[in-house]
Amino acid sequence: MMNGIDAMKKVTSKTYRLVAPGTMEVQNIEHDLKPGWVDIEPVMASVCHADDRYFAGQRRPEALKKKLPMALLHEGIGVVKESKSAAFKVGQRVVIAPNIPGYVLRGETRKSQIPANYSQDAVFLSSGYDGIAQSDLVHPESGVIPIPDNVPDEIAVLTEVSTIGYHAASHVKDILSKDNVKVALFGDGPVGYMAAAALHFIYGIGKENLTVFGAMKDRLDEVDFAQKEMSTEYDFDNAGEQFDVIFEATGGRFSSTAINEGIKVIKRTGSFVLMGVTEDLVPIDTRDVLEKGLTLYGTSRSTPADFKVVIDEMSQNEAYRQALRKLLPDQEMTVENVSDMVTAFNTILKEKSWHKALLKFEWK
Repeated sequence: MMNGIDAMKKVTSKTYRLVAPGTMEVQNIEHDLKPGWVDIEPVMASVCHADDRYFAGQRRPEALKKKLPMALLHEGIGVVKESKSAAFKVGQRVVIAPNIPGYVLRGETRKSQIPANYSQDAVFLSSGYDGIAQSDLVHPESGVIPIPDNVPDEIAVLTEVSTIGYHAASHVKDILSKDNVKVALFGDGPVGYMAAAALHFIYGIGKENLTVFGAMKDRLDEVDFAQKEMSTEYDFDNAGEQFDVIFEATGGRFSSTAINEGIKVIKRTGSFVLMGVTEDLVPIDTRDVLEKGLTLYGTSRSTPADFKVVIDEMSQNEAYRQALRKLLPDQEMTVENVSDMVTAFNTILKEKSWHKALLKFEWK
């Protein structure tokens, strides 16, 4: 006879699903709680621009048709409701790593050496696979990370976004470890801010060697761990080749401008890490890329290993926690029903705040 941890169980989850732009419905979805998986009750989530774009219908029609209906949100934390894993116990606070490798879904051992966040057969919460907006998120133990007791919910919920910058920097970690390396980051949004914070607090890039370029002064004013430059006022044509590594974290229609400005000020044989996501093709100055012998890195998402490093740093470094606190809104939005979800997203789209929007779930 199988014991409780080895037996599979059916779990019904109350799910707030986006069925069309601006329209959500409550749907009851059945999940298999298998050995090695955990049933998590989400308690808080932060909202990504990708979620905003789905809700507002700003994705390509073919993408919306393919991915809806779908529960949104992939940046979140929860409490273990039931566990089929010896690694987790009921009541434990955890962060959810949204990427699930295909081999984990199939119950197989890993064969490919390609990292899961670049694998073709991986799934990602709220990207064609139901996300965190559900009462019971059934997730593999490999994608669940314990939250240290001294990390409050509102900081822990920023882990996923923080790992994006941390993972991006891992592509050039050997260069970042060199003495007096000069680093620049383009982007004054939340992703750029958190990536710059990871460069300073985790990778140890000193304030004098880290420059953040942005277009909005009020956002740049929040950065106190790096040099700051308004990209609209900076003379890129005459600034000279200054930086060993550049990160582009603007995305959207500003990607091309940021990349080409960065190409002007990066040193020869420098490394350029591309983080920004855009729906459109981005023209860049390939002539100077070739002439300077630059290396371009594409980076996307992160792995559970990245989560563990980031949340450990959150636990151990009070200055890092305080830097992340600047992104917190004045108050969270409480979600008790699907109507609250719709109201929250409409508010987020209307306000377009720099601060991360936080949703606090009250399941009934």
